[in-house]
Amino acid sequence: MLAAGAATVAAFAGPATAQPRYVRGAVSFEGGAVIPQGEIEIFLEGLADDGPAGQEVTTTRARGDGKSKEIEFVLPLDGTAPPRLEIVARLERADGWLVARGSAAYETAAPIRVVLNPAMC
Repeated sequence: MLAAGAATVAAFAGPATAQPRYVRGAVSFEGGAVIPQGEIEIFLEGLADDGPAGQEVTTTRARGDGKSKEIEFVLPLDGTAPPRLEIVARLERADGWLVARGSAAYETAAPIRVVLNPAMC
């Protein structure tokens, strides 16, 4: 009886404590090249069951200095986030032109890696 009670408590406590409070990851450029200079917006976007929902959940910014091959990021994650998330990164020049974009599915067990692909002009 005691074992069954402990299993029930573990089943309820497990998922709640497993929910991370932050999403950690890194952004790199296609082919391992240096990330061009510019402003990188990194955000979580909620996905609907049948495709993108476009609901932006949280966002952060980083600066591409034109010298780094990888930039790490941390995004806060609250309990109101949709169950399916995608991490999106957009690199823009100072004049607002899109230089590159990338995305990755959010998975709690894996480190998040977003690869920026050059934008087609």
